[in-house]
Amino acid sequence: MAVSGLDAAEGVAGAAGDPAPSPPPNARLTAIIVASALIMQNLDSSVIATALPAMARDLGADPLHLSAAITSYLVALTVFIPLSGWVADRFGAKRVFMVAMAVFAFTSALCGLSRGLGELVGARVLQGLGGAMMVPVARLLLLRQVRPEEVVRATTWLTMPALLGPILGPPLGGLLTDTVSWRAVFWINLPVAAVGLLAIWRFIPAERQARPPRLDLVGVTLIGASLACLMFGAETIGRGMVPAPLALAGFAAGIGLGWAAVRWARRAPNPALDLSMFAVPSFRIAVAAGSLFRIGAGASPFLLPLFMQLGFGASATTSGMITLATALGAFAMKPMTSFALKRFGFRNVLVWNSVMVAASFAVCAMFTPDWPLWAVFLVLAWGGLARSLQFTSSNSLSYVDVPPGKLSSATAITATAQQLFMALGVTWGAGWLAASAAIGGRDGPGVADFSAAFLGAALPVLLAAPLAARLARDAGVRASGHPG
Repeated sequence: MAVSGLDAAEGVAGAAGDPAPSPPPNARLTAIIVASALIMQNLDSSVIATALPAMARDLGADPLHLSAAITSYLVALTVFIPLSGWVADRFGAKRVFMVAMAVFAFTSALCGLSRGLGELVGARVLQGLGGAMMVPVARLLLLRQVRPEEVVRATTWLTMPALLGPILGPPLGGLLTDTVSWRAVFWINLPVAAVGLLAIWRFIPAERQARPPRLDLVGVTLIGASLACLMFGAETIGRGMVPAPLALAGFAAGIGLGWAAVRWARRAPNPALDLSMFAVPSFRIAVAAGSLFRIGAGASPFLLPLFMQLGFGASATTSGMITLATALGAFAMKPMTSFALKRFGFRNVLVWNSVMVAASFAVCAMFTPDWPLWAVFLVLAWGGLARSLQFTSSNSLSYVDVPPGKLSSATAITATAQQLFMALGVTWGAGWLAASAAIGGRDGPGVADFSAAFLGAALPVLLAAPLAARLARDAGVRASGHPG
């Protein structure tokens, strides 16, 4: 399953006996319509993971190197997302959203026509440009219509339809791969985009367009170059794809450019990276803890389909049906999230749920081909429940205390962090697999290597708990209703 950093917030019930305020009807309609963007992105993420082994065979590439087909998209998202808020303010959120959705659909078709790994990676980069403008702007269209106390309930209308992507993705991707071709997994975005574009044009009104401050071109360039270099180093180091000194140089350049970006942001009049957002404690801690958590969460969708097919010898269809359990668990958690946050509060949920997710990864490390598939299904469903609760809580907390005038900046920062660390998660999981196989003297990953990779995924998830523990006991009280 692909759990996206864009797994938006679930609703929170009001006081006992009193229903929480519902968002205005136009906000509900907007949420349901723009969910088509999340459906496409989540569908795309989950189907490609299931199709990776078949893609590797057809393109003549190493399955581990096919992680570049995932990370290239995530890197492009990360690089271009900082522009999304400014572009939406400058040209109008509705207009930008529609153009971005059209670009995403067109480049999906290009991915399906690729004849080699290089072409596929190039098409995925262009697809990431569309996604960078599509999903953050979709969220922005919704957030601008609701009050802070309505954020969590309003976004329920966004996430419930969006979960169709990860629910349908694994079995659909496996079925299409086995019966048609891996190329077909990209073409299913086209009808979703067509329906979404028609609904947006018909039902969502254009916003009043304001002239934003001048674009911080220097800041955007420094941030984008830093993130691209960091991801190049993370994707290639120790993998034999490029010489080791070149991979290390990518890391060094990324760190240097990142330092320069922060220095620039401190003195620029309207910086692309608004560091003042980190003065809000709930925002700062939610982003930091959520970023660590996403490293492990980003590794899981990459590891599971490969493990089922390379470790268990399952077909793509069987693999998709089994990994569907994670999405079903996430879907089942949505109605329970309200109760959990009201009963325990953001702080307790984020701390103890991190421990629970780390434990679920540790159990995944015990998988062997002797495990009955029903037991694997139950473990993955449990992990889906816990991860959904974590994403929902973290994403909600990020926006609860943000001033309305800062929503564009907050959306850009959180979306950038989400995609960056989800991308790092893929390279983190692939790195553990490659390192374990190399230590064991194996040409390809075996069951023991996947066990090592799942334990590696559990580590950053566990480290997120002490960060979340720094939250105040009443953090996010306006959204959760928990007094602390």
